Amino acid sequence: MRVPTNIITGFLGTGKTTAILNLLKEKPANEHWAVLVNEFGEIGIDGALLTDQGALIKEVPGGCMCCAAGVPMSVAVTALLRTQPDRLIVEPTGLGHAHKVLATLTSAQFADYVDLKATIGLVDPRNISKDKYTSNQNFIDQLAISDIIIGNKVDQCQVSDVDAFNDWVTVQTPPKIYSQLVKQGRFPIELLDSQRRSKAPSSAPMDAHHHEHAEQEPQFALAPDQVMARKENQGQGYYSCGWIFGAEVTFNFDDLFSVLSDLTAERVKGVLNTNNGSFAFNVSNGVVSVNQVSLDGFESRLEVIDSQLLPWQQLEDVLVSISSLKA
Repeated sequence: MRVPTNIITGFLGTGKTTAILNLLKEKPANEHWAVLVNEFGEIGIDGALLTDQGALIKEVPGGCMCCAAGVPMSVAVTALLRTQPDRLIVEPTGLGHAHKVLATLTSAQFADYVDLKATIGLVDPRNISKDKYTSNQNFIDQLAISDIIIGNKVDQCQVSDVDAFNDWVTVQTPPKIYSQLVKQGRFPIELLDSQRRSKAPSSAPMDAHHHEHAEQEPQFALAPDQVMARKENQGQGYYSCGWIFGAEVTFNFDDLFSVLSDLTAERVKGVLNTNNGSFAFNVSNGVVSVNQVSLDGFESRLEVIDSQLLPWQQLEDVLVSISSLKA
């Protein structure tokens, strides 16, 4: 049986993970879903968040999973299909090549196993008018392959942003199947069963994209004798740095919130143990959102992404200073 599959794509900070979390909460109780998560960073924040929702999660961290001839993605998709899920959700990195993900899922390799439904693209309407985004090829490709467009974070938009979004959707050729303005990534679960309209590229173009981690590597993790580890990544004009802290490490919640609020990075995500409990932190467009999570006993993870190389060691020193490691 071919597994109904959806790509949920969008640029950094558009709310893809939040949208998938909402879908998992609404899925039929008798269904078993699988989610393939790809992150630009090395740490795997999204997987920790999604695992709490009872779905089978597989992560491909460290950049575009379709690099290295698509081997990391093919291996991950095959592993998830072996579990015979009722639905497969694929969340590519916000800096990934969406057309390559589409090409892989519609290739002969998966033709008998994957029933690719509509691709859902999330976009922050505030970015529709910003040249930084509209001139980015990944941003363009993600929206181009999307059959359905969800304008997320409408509660943070101005009227001009909403007008720009509506004007943009209206002139799309071919027209999109459906579009909607939402907040907190909430859209009808029924959209997942919409039929795909966009065609897969006949062959994924070979571009000049270079990624330092072209070969598939083991998941980044702490060694038995480590209480903290850091790993950096760069590509496509962006830099990332991720940290893992042992489960025994806790952070002062107020100090942590203050540090994350002061960061000027374009994207910050974390799942961390604090003196007030375990929380997911999400920073986008200078706004910090915090949600309590029930992941007691897990390793804290933090990922920072920016178009500028930031002073990672300085940030690490600050993090240590507000944690139980300082003792």
